[in-house]
Amino acid sequence: MSVGESIPRVDAWEKVAGRAKYTDDLAERNALVGKILHSTIANGLVKKIDTGEAEKIRGVVKIITCFDVPGFPFPTAGHPWSTDPAHWDPMDRRLLNRRVRLYGDDIAAVIAEDEIAASRALKAIRVEYEEYPVVLTPEDAMKEGAPLLHEECPNNILKHTSVEDGNFEEAIKEEGLLYFEDVFETPIVQHCHIESAVSFAYMEQGRIVVVASTQIPHIIRRIVGQALGIPWGMVRIIKPYIGGGFGNKQDSLYEPLNAYMTTQVGGRLVKLELSREEVFACTRVRHGEKIRLKTWVRPNGRLVARSYTAYSNQGAYGSHGHGIAAKGTNVFRQLYRDEKARKADIYTVHTNTASAGAMRGYGTPQAVFAVESHMEDIARKLNLDPIEFRFLNVMPVGFTDPFTKNVNYFDSFHECVEKGRASIKWDEKRERYKNQSGPLRRGVGMSLFWYNTAVWPISIEVSSCRMALNQDGSVQVQLGETEIGQGADTVYTQMAAETLGIPWQKVHVISTQDTDVTPFGTGAYGSRQTYVGGAAVHKAALLLKEKILRYASEYTGVSPANLDLSDGSIVNVQYKNKSLVSLGELATDTLYHREHAEHLTAEVTAQVKSNALSLGCAFAEVEVDIPLGKIKLLDLINCHDCGKLINPLTAEGQVHGGQSMSIGFGMFEQLLYDPKTGKLLNGNLLDYKLPTILDHPRLKAEFVENSEPTSAYGTKALGEPPTVPGAAAIRNAVLHATGAAINRIPLTPHVLFEEFGKAGLL
Repeated sequence: MSVGESIPRVDAWEKVAGRAKYTDDLAERNALVGKILHSTIANGLVKKIDTGEAEKIRGVVKIITCFDVPGFPFPTAGHPWSTDPAHWDPMDRRLLNRRVRLYGDDIAAVIAEDEIAASRALKAIRVEYEEYPVVLTPEDAMKEGAPLLHEECPNNILKHTSVEDGNFEEAIKEEGLLYFEDVFETPIVQHCHIESAVSFAYMEQGRIVVVASTQIPHIIRRIVGQALGIPWGMVRIIKPYIGGGFGNKQDSLYEPLNAYMTTQVGGRLVKLELSREEVFACTRVRHGEKIRLKTWVRPNGRLVARSYTAYSNQGAYGSHGHGIAAKGTNVFRQLYRDEKARKADIYTVHTNTASAGAMRGYGTPQAVFAVESHMEDIARKLNLDPIEFRFLNVMPVGFTDPFTKNVNYFDSFHECVEKGRASIKWDEKRERYKNQSGPLRRGVGMSLFWYNTAVWPISIEVSSCRMALNQDGSVQVQLGETEIGQGADTVYTQMAAETLGIPWQKVHVISTQDTDVTPFGTGAYGSRQTYVGGAAVHKAALLLKEKILRYASEYTGVSPANLDLSDGSIVNVQYKNKSLVSLGELATDTLYHREHAEHLTAEVTAQVKSNALSLGCAFAEVEVDIPLGKIKLLDLINCHDCGKLINPLTAEGQVHGGQSMSIGFGMFEQLLYDPKTGKLLNGNLLDYKLPTILDHPRLKAEFVENSEPTSAYGTKALGEPPTVPGAAAIRNAVLHATGAAINRIPLTPHVLFEEFGKAGLL
């Protein structure tokens, strides 16, 4: 058995020993250096660029401006392509932009022999702008007369959708209903992965090769082709080891521009690496959102009707666009069941801030913060137990979503909450902390969460896997789904070993991708790896095993029906799994047999037309210093039903990482922009406040293993869900400690001091 064991990560040794090769490690030391000239206004038009002085600088090879590049519009979001134009992502990007939409927009690029020459050239370029007013919030961007960022988006609204379940206006007419309304705000934040956005590009036999730190190599190939207006097969993408992405690298960042650069210097190798400040200002961010919730509820706590209105700050360009706010709306629609009706209005709005894209959780951290804070407030005002109030209204067992067809097969909410409740000693602490006074107070809070697995039926879900039997009986495995630090290659190893019937040490997963040789897969996103990639591994392993046993039948003279693979040997199932021949011996025979030599391989594609619900909760305990406006997080416990655990230790690591991100989201992180110029004010790791080890309690992960029936190995989403419930649980713990309902995060001392003053605590 391999599935369910905490085997060591298969990539661990190479990484800790420093032998794993990342993108920068593979670039030639004498590579040409590419650098980007970014705009010094947030909104306007480039009228003229003077490169004369810059071109005189020794070492400068080529300068490219927004007036030189091809005019093909292209999308950047890392989604599967659709043959239906109605399902295309916004195609609003150019390689370089004459129409400037954010402070730091890409307007020119320098290619030089070294970094010094490139940096000097950037300073020597002179730019003339036509400047327009800046809008930084959806409210300002939607106002009459606000400057329009994209002509095709009236009032700067990229998209607006409305959904209504039931007859809302009739539902709220019921007599005796209590009404609650609140507005919640979440910040713009950055991913802060360790490895910067980096790539290098060169030409080989007339084709463009891009080596890039990306989550989505096969998708990047298509986008580069679109951006340059060339056949997609003329592009080859290689993805080495990657130093984190969290969704930022589920977007085409600078790979298309890098590809174009090499074509302008005769195919020479050009490296394009962003500084940390450029990553902050010019890549992708999490959407800031403002969410208004209205609820009509009976005095006993039963929800009758609710409305949800969200304004999502898309920033300058479309990227993943409306999908983020739409997924957040599914939290509102599915997590709790209103007896009569619900409706939602969601707006995704362009502003002059960094383009917002995918980030771990994909719109659900924002929605869960709003919904779970609102639920906590209602329970408190109705004098109801917050857990029992949730249980009264939460998604029931047997619920089936009419669109995704997701089924809630298990009583996951109750099981997870009871585990978390016991772990944090909820009942004891709720009682102990209920009548506090003085400057230091403690509280406990909790939050439920909803997440779905993968992206079907919004987009296709497909993954391909290739397996090959080596001479020694080991097996080579390749997938297009990428290892980005989350442990995917380790669980693929375990899955393949389990299905084939060989020791996991005999499975060798190729951890890097090359679109010329790696079977097609759309990459790492949507917490899809074990669910969709696992389906491909299972299908390929079954096919390879069938071929092995068929050959073994010829070798042993035993019917295939009586043979099996167990612990790396061919066994006779009729004779208590008696070993007949080792797989290594058989593999050698297959390749060198004088009459019937055969290389045993399997290559398959799995298209998954299902989805799965990943559900759970978080519990937090805090100590609040009211005069200082400071929170000390004492405990944070997540409990997840993510289906069958393939590798419990790796799963725990995933939860701890997600919890850390939720601490940052709830307590520390926010990107701040100058309201006059639109310039990012804290775009570096000194001024942008990430939580450190001193801000973390001992994190704890609990699991409920309800095996998902639609999954090849019983798994469902775990990569993103750990980031989702933490901020709301912390906020609700502060409410329990102080009685102050704070509806905006992060809960910094500035926010807490102001809110405690309003609550009469100072």
